Amino acid sequence: MQAARASNAALMTLIAAAVILAIAFGTRQSFGLLMLPITTELGWGRESLSLVFAVQALLNGFAAPFMGAVSDRWGTARTVAIGCLLYVAGLVAMAEATNPLSMYLGGGVLVGLGISACGLPVMLGAIGRAAPENKRSLWLGFATAGGTAGQILIIPGMQAVIEAADWRFALLILASIFALLIPVTLCFRAADRGRTPSGVGQKLSDALREAGGHRGYCLLVAGFFVCGFQVQFIVTHLPAYLTDGGLGLYFAGSALAVIAFFNMFRSWTAGYLGGLHRQKHLLIGIYLARAAIIAVFISVPLTETSAMIFAGMMGFIWLGTVPLTSGIVARVFGPRYMATLFGVVFLSHQLGNFAGAWIGGLVFDATGRYDAVWWMAIGLSLAAAALHAPIDDRPVARLAAAVAA
Repeated sequence: MQAARASNAALMTLIAAAVILAIAFGTRQSFGLLMLPITTELGWGRESLSLVFAVQALLNGFAAPFMGAVSDRWGTARTVAIGCLLYVAGLVAMAEATNPLSMYLGGGVLVGLGISACGLPVMLGAIGRAAPENKRSLWLGFATAGGTAGQILIIPGMQAVIEAADWRFALLILASIFALLIPVTLCFRAADRGRTPSGVGQKLSDALREAGGHRGYCLLVAGFFVCGFQVQFIVTHLPAYLTDGGLGLYFAGSALAVIAFFNMFRSWTAGYLGGLHRQKHLLIGIYLARAAIIAVFISVPLTETSAMIFAGMMGFIWLGTVPLTSGIVARVFGPRYMATLFGVVFLSHQLGNFAGAWIGGLVFDATGRYDAVWWMAIGLSLAAAALHAPIDDRPVARLAAAVAA
């Protein structure tokens, strides 16, 4: 009976995490659709709104380790409920914004903090603790795929509302959806009460010191910056890039949906493959593939066909890095403090998000083109592949000794 309850609690955690990630991630990835409507209506340069999204990503990253620690200490349910409330407040503030400062406070500060409390580190940390060890990588991939599935629903819906009404009304609808998510956080309470005592005897400060002194962990942190740079530059500026190329905003929204559709399958398969093969080798393959895909895309004429092929291929390797990277953290250090340790890795990802969003707008306003940023993304991808090669992904001696005993 007790085993059945634990199994049910674990499944509730998985489903609730996938649903909340779907809404949170889908909403954040739809913000690129706001670039042209907001800058056109309010008369801003693209750098101004790019900086809003960059601040959002930066605060998300800096708050992620803190929110992970709160979740590890006080439970996922409370942490995620706070995140949903912050998200609601931020989206409403964005909808009411009339100047850059109010947009920074709403879209940058409040939404950034909200994402950190109901985003990947907290959700994957909860799943890492709840999942059976032999299915952990698969469950992490499933939750990440669920998050991406939200893009398929939210991006087309967001585009339709923007065209039928305006961008402000679209943001208010999203705020209402987040308010409805708050009761879903109750699904985490059973798993929070039944958290396993793995890692007993190790304090959070000890876990952070252990990870900080691990060379492979430091390389993983550095490599995840590249993932953040690439995905945020693309999701923020690809709609404008395609529209500038004459393909239209509606087509640009469709391209983002295609990325989400293909990523939904890749995240699941990446989690599945991560349970069969060395995760660092799969990560190297993803970064090399990104470099090749981007290089081909910017070297051929921009057409609807080339854009859709790019979207599909990038989507297939879009967030496959997440279950693999978080899986390495759990494998090397154990699941007890996974939310906090992955939160630190995620901070690097969000620093990359900041750079990708902001530099994209900065370079475009200075040159009228995105070419330099595309080539920067290629070079970073090659660097990330090199960084992952020497990572030692074996469990630390503390875990190995516990298994042997």
